[in-house]
Amino acid sequence: MVFDRVGAPLRLAELADPDPAPGQIRLRVNACGVCRTDLHIVDGDLAHPKLPLVLGHQIVGTVDAIADGVAGVAVGDRVGVPWLGWTCGECVFCRSGRENLCERARFTGYDLDGGYAELAVADARFCVPIPAGFDDLRAAPLLCAGLIGYRAYRMTGDAHRLGIYGFGGAAYLLTQLAVAEGREVYAFTRPGDDETQAFAHGLGAIWAGASTESPPARLDAAILFAAAGELVPAALAALERGGVVVCAEIHMTDIPSFPYELLWGERVVRSVANLTRGDGIEFLEAAQRVPVRTRVHAFALEDADAALAEFRAGGIEGSIVLRV
Repeated sequence: MVFDRVGAPLRLAELADPDPAPGQIRLRVNACGVCRTDLHIVDGDLAHPKLPLVLGHQIVGTVDAIADGVAGVAVGDRVGVPWLGWTCGECVFCRSGRENLCERARFTGYDLDGGYAELAVADARFCVPIPAGFDDLRAAPLLCAGLIGYRAYRMTGDAHRLGIYGFGGAAYLLTQLAVAEGREVYAFTRPGDDETQAFAHGLGAIWAGASTESPPARLDAAILFAAAGELVPAALAALERGGVVVCAEIHMTDIPSFPYELLWGERVVRSVANLTRGDGIEFLEAAQRVPVRTRVHAFALEDADAALAEFRAGGIEGSIVLRV
């Protein structure tokens, strides 16, 4: 399914089978998760994608070809391909353990063709083994919603009372981990979304309400999984002194001005950018240990546009995945 330009539907196409270059593997794609970042690309919020482009950066597949320079991977292995697809290894960020900030990083389903396809190639170094406890469909959402969510979660330190704004594909995964680790989760949803609030309670959230409401206790930290900049002041207003607001989206609407009083008291607002390979290994180990359960709504590959429309509409309890 090929993305040609903003405003055009994805195009079903028969492409030449990709050959892996040195250091790469080729996968027969079994499943690929649908992500809000995909919407940001097709809507033009993220400028300058490779065009034409095969979207998709939550790929689960089976290795069917290996090029020279690859170690530790065999034909038949099941691996996942996340958003971070390549880094230079030379810049100051790569050399200081911050490859997620690499100045020349390339991203799956944006700079590199992704998983809305039957075959995909990927740099073997940036692929992660899929734990045996997750089938293909249920593993796919772990590779972005889970991984980016986990990086955001780590930014909250040892916060006990954790607010989560935007209770979608990442939030329901991280809630399971946070509850298992003894945190109190406060879930913020769209006003009037009783079903999602009930879903959050069912996962162990001790409170769920509208993003316009104040929680019953001051939060030690908050994570924003919604792309709405106006939620930053709201989260700050709910925060205890010394707390942190973590913005986990790759794109957000503008943050409105707010009084310094909301930030005062050593409160912090920070963003999360991309992920590292270490994040992937840590989170998949944690997801298997908890275990984190994914709820999947599956679409056929040729129905990718319908899957994106369903994602845009919201209201899905769980994750949307293409079955390839």
